[in-house]
Parts: sequence; structure tokens; C-alpha cells
Amino acid sequence: MRELDAALPPEDGVAVFNGVYLTVTEAVARRLAHGGFTDPQAAGELDLRFARRYFDAVDAAAAGLRPPACWRPLLQLRRHPGVRPLQFALAGINAHIGHDLALAVLDTCRALECEPQVLEGDFDRVGGVLVSLEERIRERLMPGPDVLDIADPLTHLIGSWSLDKARDGAWVAARALWSVRGLPQVAAEFTERLDAGVGLVGRMLLTPLPD
Repeated sequence: MRELDAALPPEDGVAVFNGVYLTVTEAVARRLAHGGFTDPQAAGELDLRFARRYFDAVDAAAAGLRPPACWRPLLQLRRHPGVRPLQFALAGINAHIGHDLALAVLDTCRALECEPQVLEGDFDRVGGVLVSLEERIRERLMPGPDVLDIADPLTHLIGSWSLDKARDGAWVAARALWSVRGLPQVAAEFTERLDAGVGLVGRMLLTPLPD
């Protein structure tokens, strides 16, 4: 993440999200180091596999390959002049939480040979870190005065998305996918539709806005 932060211009949409994600990752690492998780090994494994899905999407785009649908809006519109920094950040969080987190839970359960319920407490603790940082992220990236004009389109756009609901949806999706893991075709279709749905939300979050 630090390498990406140094390599990308600050106005790049991926750089905006990467800066947010770096802040979150550092906060999780501090909590891991100070015993803030019930099972540090499982929490560390989840954090690693979660991050890997983001890097895989960025690497795919850089190689000219097709990244998951959830990441395509951000990767395609990352330099659009009509998209504001907060939109880039929320679109990245939407892709990573709405799609990647659910699949990272499955990856971790397979690696550790455990049920999703074993990870639930630490999943919620990671989510707590995200929620605690969300307001700071919005304040840092919000344009103009502290309180936006109620008529500003950005006010309505950011109010239509909730990190809490995205996190809850990711947990439900992870449990659903785990329950159908013995049905490969069903699991593949569910994953594809999850990816497409999260991508659609990302496209809406990145709607270009007037100055």
C-alpha cells in the first residue's frame, strides 16, 4: 500500500482509496499488536486475505486484464475530473467491503479449516475499526465547508450508502456462500451476482457531479 501511495498521483481515484485503506490497515495492525482481537492468528489471516483481493484487482488492471466487476467503476473512472475524492474513497470501500470481505472470510475459513462463526467476533472488531474511521475519512475528503449545502448532490449521494449495511451484507453473503460451498454452480452464480451488484452500486457512487 505504501508503494502504491508513493507511485500514484494524489488525484488518482485509486490513490485516494489506497490512502484510506492504508489508514485502516495501520489501525488494525495496532489493535492486533495490543491484543485487541480474540484470535490474533485468525484476524491476521483475514486481514491478509482481505488485502490480497484488492491488490489482485489493481494488478489485473495494470496488466490489462479484467478485474472483478466490483472494482471496474473505480479503475475505469479513477481520473475522471467530475468525480470528487470522497466518491473515489466510498466506491473503493464499497467494492472491498461489499464483495472482497465476504470472499476473504471464505478464504480464511478454508485456510484455517474453521466455520465462519469462529471469525464473527473478530470480523465485528475489524468492522468497528472501519466505522470509527469512516467519519474521519468523510471529514478529510469532504469538499467545501464542514456542513454541506443540503442541495449539494454529493450530500444526497453519500447519504445513500452505509458502511454498516455493507458490512452486515458482507457477513450474510459469507455465511450464505459457506452454506452452499458443496454446490459449486450455485456458489459461482451467487458470487457472480454479488460482484455485479456491488459493481452497480460503485458505478452509482462515482456519478460525475457538477462543480
